[in-house]
Amino acid sequence: MTDHRATPEPDPADPLSADALGRVPEWLRQAAPEAEPTRLERWRIGLARHSGKLLGGAVAVLLLACAGVVTTVGYQGYRRWQAAPVAYPTVSPPSGEQAVTSASPPPATGPFDGTPAAAFPQGAAGIALPRAKRTGPFTEKQVADTLAKVRKALVTARLDRAFFTAKNPERLVRQFAPDARADLRGDVPSGEVGSYATRLAPGARLTADQPRVKGRISYRATKDPRGIRILAVTTNFVWAYAFPTASTEPGDGVVVVHDTVVWSVPHPDDVRRGSLGLWIEKSDSYASNIDCAAWDKGLLALGKPSFGGPVDPDPDAVFDPDKTLDLPDTC
Repeated sequence: MTDHRATPEPDPADPLSADALGRVPEWLRQAAPEAEPTRLERWRIGLARHSGKLLGGAVAVLLLACAGVVTTVGYQGYRRWQAAPVAYPTVSPPSGEQAVTSASPPPATGPFDGTPAAAFPQGAAGIALPRAKRTGPFTEKQVADTLAKVRKALVTARLDRAFFTAKNPERLVRQFAPDARADLRGDVPSGEVGSYATRLAPGARLTADQPRVKGRISYRATKDPRGIRILAVTTNFVWAYAFPTASTEPGDGVVVVHDTVVWSVPHPDDVRRGSLGLWIEKSDSYASNIDCAAWDKGLLALGKPSFGGPVDPDPDAVFDPDKTLDLPDTC
């Protein structure tokens, strides 16, 4: 699970300098794992998670042999290896106003067939905003404006193909408060950007199919550790991407990313001009069916074919935004 360190918090509107105050909250960091991709079954929940922003883990894999022969197992084949259903813990929705994905999915034809993502809406249609209303010190208009900023950032970060392959992250970075931008730019070379945005690995490409999206958005008024009033918006989404593959097994070309991000906008009366705008307080994510070496660098690519059958819980868990992000790693 990746826990993106929060972007430094907005500077209060007082005469003290930023150096005197420092930036809060501090980024939560943890080094990413150095393990090379193992011989994983393609739809064994091949998860790499970020914590701090990029946290990896490894879980043991059992190789199954039958008459001395092992076979490649796709999504449906993976399900057949299960001995019994295992329930993952679910997460509780945060308090406050919220909205969940409600758009109807397109006809299920193509790379998502045979997976839960076939029932998800396409692209931005899967991002539903809750009703804006006055919340704490924030007016209805301020809430509506904040939700619009968050939705635009989500579309850029997870659905904008030009951003996926751009040499720099400015298409997304410029949507944030000026004081937040330097740290966000630094997330690209560090690989930490993967906890809240999609960047394709060199040579990786998507099919023409729009990504499938499912999740929810909620918001509430609160205060940061220095007492600055903020409107915190929590997003929790599953993003399913289709990559070209020669495999005919359902889901073999689908990469899934599940993230939760806490975005915030400070009250304009509490901060200086440079701190007005969007910030990231925290982000967590994991991914499935990925190239682990690329993921460790914050980049997305389809995983390599693997062999053997796993002993692992429900593979559908990676498609469910209500499941915990604390799932087993196989990277």
